[in-house]
Amino acid sequence: MTPSLILASASPARTKLLADAGIAHTVQVSDVDEDAATAAAGPVTPSETALLLARAKAESVAASIPSGSLAIGCDSVFELDGVPYGKPWEPAVARERWRLMRGRSGVLHTGHWLVSANSTADGGSPVGYGEVTSAVVTFEDVSDAEIDAYVATGEPLQVAGAFTIDGLAGAFITGVEGDPHTVVGLSISTLRRLLAKHGVAITDLWA
Repeated sequence: MTPSLILASASPARTKLLADAGIAHTVQVSDVDEDAATAAAGPVTPSETALLLARAKAESVAASIPSGSLAIGCDSVFELDGVPYGKPWEPAVARERWRLMRGRSGVLHTGHWLVSANSTADGGSPVGYGEVTSAVVTFEDVSDAEIDAYVATGEPLQVAGAFTIDGLAGAFITGVEGDPHTVVGLSISTLRRLLAKHGVAITDLWA
């Protein structure tokens, strides 16, 4: 039987990506404390941070889903000048972030971890496979007024890097070098490769 796929994320953009790609799935949000998980890992690069959080989310959900299911965890981290940036949460932080990014390029890293619930039975360690995909994002030299208007919408507050490519900030992005799905938060081609490692064809998940 084809295993069911569970997305370990509350991100509406990620579930929309899967739905638009015809991939049947359900959503179960993980309870991972991202700050605690990052602190416990010690010094890590932005891309390593994205992968370790993706793994933590997937394994957290895999521990409570039916045997035979697959859980996919994802996490995105934006890197500018070697500094990692997650969700800004506060308008002032998002505003300052955009003043740093405008007219420049940064790298959006998205970690993916796919784990089978089978391996969690009887207390065994989950067996999963992970991959990080990265894309260079170039921004328009937007004005202070445009930044203020964008921040006022609330869109950038709860997304990595304080921007979305599939939302209002699409008007402020001049180019993407790499898989654009990575910037949205889940690379469908990466998911295909990870599914293959579990012996599952992505075409089997088409709804």
